[in-house]
Amino acid sequence: GFEADRISSAASSNLLVSGKTMAVSLDETPSAGGKTRKPRAKNAPPRGAASGTARRAARNSEIVYQDLRNAIINVTLPPGSPLAEKDLTEKYGISRTPVREAILRLAEENLVDVFPKSGTFVARIPVSELREAIVARKALEEVCVREATMKASKSQLMGLRAIVQREQELADKGDEQAFHEADNAFHSGIAAASGYPGIWNMIEKIRLQVERYRRLTLPQEGRMQLIVGEHAAVLEAIEKGDADAAVANMNNHLNKLQIDIGTFQDLWPDYFLFDKD
Repeated sequence: GFEADRISSAASSNLLVSGKTMAVSLDETPSAGGKTRKPRAKNAPPRGAASGTARRAARNSEIVYQDLRNAIINVTLPPGSPLAEKDLTEKYGISRTPVREAILRLAEENLVDVFPKSGTFVARIPVSELREAIVARKALEEVCVREATMKASKSQLMGLRAIVQREQELADKGDEQAFHEADNAFHSGIAAASGYPGIWNMIEKIRLQVERYRRLTLPQEGRMQLIVGEHAAVLEAIEKGDADAAVANMNNHLNKLQIDIGTFQDLWPDYFLFDKD
């Protein structure tokens, strides 16, 4: 009885050791493996709370990154637009850390410029990078078009025909955002029909600046109708099994982007950067 009472008292309150009182924490209770858990500091968050906070910060950063990235690519945030950390933290109701992490990711993609002591701004579209991306894209799409001409199934051709029809309907309505998405679906559909869907993933990695530029071109009168006709010409050649004609039509379609760069530079000179340096 006395021994049991002594052990119970030591575990529930204070233990006298060498004339000193030592507090016994539940965190110091030996685990099943015989090891003593490290005591939790006073006022420290519960175990696992820190990792939960880190996960929330990562999610917040991803949300800010995706929102800003989409707005920059869609030119909702045009080149030169300022991005103030304070405004973004207030808008999203979060701390500055996830906002800064999102901005750093955008800077790595050359979508924003960070100037110490001056601020952060949406980057202008670098013309040299734009031209290089169009050349690289043409080379990759040529492979897809040739292979799709030989390999495309009837259902895949029907799917591409449906996309072209949807593009026509969206062009008639003037729905630029949905048209842009259908445009991408047409090109990715050709890559899928070629048997090399991964090539479209490669194209997506190099086409960021091209996407921004393309969004600038869509409001041009008759532009969407022109694209529908160019896509239809590519598809008709694929359906006929004429790979050379299909490639020629695709090159003509993509060349228009490069040829027209000067026109859009004149329209929006502040949106373009003529030299990387």
